[in-house]
Amino acid sequence: MFLLSGLDFTLPLKNPVIIFSLVLFIILFAPLLLNKLKIPHIIGLIVAGIIIGPYGFNLLIRDSSIVLFGTVGLLYIMFTAGLEIDLEEFKKNRFKSFVFGLYTFLVPLVLGTIAAYYLLAFDLPTSVLLASMFASHTLLAYPIASRYGITRIRSVTLTIGGTIITDILALLVLAAIVGMYKGDITPAFWIRLAISSIIFAAIVLFLFPIIARWFFKKFDDNVSQYIFVLAIVFLGSFLAEAAGLEAIIGAFLSGLAINRFIPHTSPLMNRIDFVGNALFIPFFLIGVGMLVDFSVLFKGFGALKVAGVMIVMAVITKYIAAYFTQKTFKLSADERQMIFGLSNARVGATLAVVLVGYSVILGETPAGDPIRLLNEDVLNGTIIMILVTCTISSLVVEKASRKIALSESAKKDITQSAATEKILISLAYPETVNNLVDLAFLLQPNKNKSPLYALHVIGEMDSSADGQATGKKMMEKAIKHAAATDNEIIPLTRFDLNISNGIVYTIKEHNITDAIIGLHHLAEQSQTFFGPVTEHILEGTGETVFIYKAQQPINTLERIVVAVPPNAEYEKGFHHWFNRIANISRETGLPLLMYTTSVTGKLLTEVNSSTLNITYQQFDDWSEFLIFSREVKQNDLFIIISSRKGYLSYNPEIDKLPKYLTKYFADNSYIILYPGQIEDTSNLNLKPLEENAEVLGKAGDYVKSIFTKGK
Repeated sequence: MFLLSGLDFTLPLKNPVIIFSLVLFIILFAPLLLNKLKIPHIIGLIVAGIIIGPYGFNLLIRDSSIVLFGTVGLLYIMFTAGLEIDLEEFKKNRFKSFVFGLYTFLVPLVLGTIAAYYLLAFDLPTSVLLASMFASHTLLAYPIASRYGITRIRSVTLTIGGTIITDILALLVLAAIVGMYKGDITPAFWIRLAISSIIFAAIVLFLFPIIARWFFKKFDDNVSQYIFVLAIVFLGSFLAEAAGLEAIIGAFLSGLAINRFIPHTSPLMNRIDFVGNALFIPFFLIGVGMLVDFSVLFKGFGALKVAGVMIVMAVITKYIAAYFTQKTFKLSADERQMIFGLSNARVGATLAVVLVGYSVILGETPAGDPIRLLNEDVLNGTIIMILVTCTISSLVVEKASRKIALSESAKKDITQSAATEKILISLAYPETVNNLVDLAFLLQPNKNKSPLYALHVIGEMDSSADGQATGKKMMEKAIKHAAATDNEIIPLTRFDLNISNGIVYTIKEHNITDAIIGLHHLAEQSQTFFGPVTEHILEGTGETVFIYKAQQPINTLERIVVAVPPNAEYEKGFHHWFNRIANISRETGLPLLMYTTSVTGKLLTEVNSSTLNITYQQFDDWSEFLIFSREVKQNDLFIIISSRKGYLSYNPEIDKLPKYLTKYFADNSYIILYPGQIEDTSNLNLKPLEENAEVLGKAGDYVKSIFTKGK
């Protein structure tokens, strides 16, 4: 015991090592214990906060460190909500978000004001302020929806948009009522607030993306990128406060601003999720629990009555708002439950309102006690309301997420299982490994399900010890990069006298559907643009091949420009390559600009049933290919749909691609995509396109049958 004599174990604990250890063990074990009881882990952390807090066993006090980490956690939740949102879905549902925001603000405000005025006998300004607490909400249960992978569905998206609207309005009510009592509300106040808000929004939404693009181009260090993201979040939060708004609004808009620079399958996104879910968000939840004081329920009927009215109004009004939203936009019952669950928890803005209202002193009683805008009963009732609404929110979202996730899985196209979708990455140069692996992540049709293979072929020239060591380092780099995104790469190392044969045989042996190849180092010399290895692969396989040259990281791009040749719809791999490109667009949030013939464009429009942002531009004459040197910008990803010789969409102008790309697109990132084909064409007796009407007819019937089955 001599070793422990110098330690202070008096309560509350003061030793930072013991405090941090205790919190970490709570974060580790509290969810595990409650998961056995089918209770969401969020509730477990809140309950743990109640037990160890000043109103429980008084193990910890809610000091500045808990408040700091809790604030970071709250901002983290709002930031990840903006980061994970599907921008196209958000734009599509912006009107729905606005309407829901009005519903979820006005219904609680009106009904809450009536209840506070008549049932609790508060004056009108206090009743309105109290009702604004019912109107605001926190996306506390958002991590649950994120865990189920349904953050991009419309019910989640419109709830996120509505959250910003209702919180802004609730905080404006707070500013107006507090300012009215202090005499600060003047026309100049509103003008100043409007101007500062516009400046804040312009900086975050327009300047932040420029800074982010520059940073991600210049720095690829993992630690630096993560620190940069955190700095952006807190800078945006600070600017929001400087503009007179709440910090959570700045965090959310910061997430929206850099949304496109952090693909959902990237290592950086995985680190953001990991650190937030492992540390910051649990600290926030524990801090919320430490606010709860059950003893207030036994301090008199007044506190109990206020808490009861607040809880009933908080839950009922949010359900009514969700019900109105469902009926207005004809949503399903599960979507209504998701909206209700996400919008029911109160923490951030609600605490801001009650603490500010509690601090405003209107006068004194004859006994000398302060008369506050929101009294102690309201403060205590708010803490109980927070616990109850957070519990209901977690349970409802957990149940709704499970149902919606199962429903979404049932809707997915199961005509081609994940087991038959296999992507191969051919590794040749160490500096291209990360870019090729990142592209493979974006191509995955079933996230974290379709197998990824990395292949390095050791040929006769590379059989030395140095060559083998280089190949081993490349493979380790690919595996490590994949592990950072919780993906697994199956490493394949092959010895073959002929590198191209090694790749071709691997494709056949493992039934690969997509092969990704980096452009070789001698591509600047037009006569060896593809190189003998790539040419042999194209001749020896019929699978989809991506030849990728990355001039800059894919997350710093602004747009995808796709050049589609005439008759591309007659190729076997037409539907397949479109889904691959659509997945790149979906995961990166980049808009698609597709140059096609009118016939091909019409078919692509029918195929596209998602919310992708696609613009079609008619382009018929590939002899005018050089117009792309004017249309394709530096920050565009240029994808050229090519074709192997002798197939239906092959165009002689394709042979000029090496010259064009070398001379006019040296500073661009581009992909030359060869669609999947039928390997054995000897029985088709292919001739020049204009002489092969019979083959075209057969191909047309084949494509028609594919689309008929797809529908």
